[in-house]
Amino acid sequence: MNIRNEILEPDCFYHIYNRGINGCKIFDTNENYMFFLQKFAIYLDELCDIYCYCLMPNHFHFLLKVKPTSEIEEFAGKTLKYESKANAGLHSTINIVSKQIGKFISSYSQSYNKVAKRHGTLLESPFKRIKITSDEQLKNLILYIHSNPLDLGIEIEKYRFSSYQAIISKSDTKIKRNKVLEIFDDINNFIYCHKSLSKFKTLTKIIVRK
Repeated sequence: MNIRNEILEPDCFYHIYNRGINGCKIFDTNENYMFFLQKFAIYLDELCDIYCYCLMPNHFHFLLKVKPTSEIEEFAGKTLKYESKANAGLHSTINIVSKQIGKFISSYSQSYNKVAKRHGTLLESPFKRIKITSDEQLKNLILYIHSNPLDLGIEIEKYRFSSYQAIISKSDTKIKRNKVLEIFDDINNFIYCHKSLSKFKTLTKIIVRK
């Protein structure tokens, strides 16, 4: 199936990721990283829950859970004014999440290009998505996403642009902290699993596909 035609289904988990065109940088400053997350909130907070994320200099990863159909249709009705019908048209409610992710990436790219005084595509198209179908995949994917800074020689717990610190802290966050900790049984095991990755530098790509 053409990836552009893959529907992001309600109540399902997805690994959403993408990288800069030809591996180019998509973040140059701390402000870029924060602006990217702000853009995500504008376009997707009402449609998806974030379980974890990691923003790297030339790519990003999100583990998202698409919200229930009722919330998607409510968003469609009040914001996009689409008809609440399950048809396969470009502007049907079943395509809204994919469309919003596309708008989010496009909006960030346009802003980045303006500031950087560059032209052309910033990120690869279409964005990549993998449906997650088991608890084991969820756990492995969280570990994989948070382990990305090890490629830069930075310990997981010291990296600023991932959800790791938000999950182990008690500060307010939009990350589904309690749900993530449940996947690992408790916070102690969550920390232990991540420290094991840092200690042994386990960079072998964890299989998250079916």
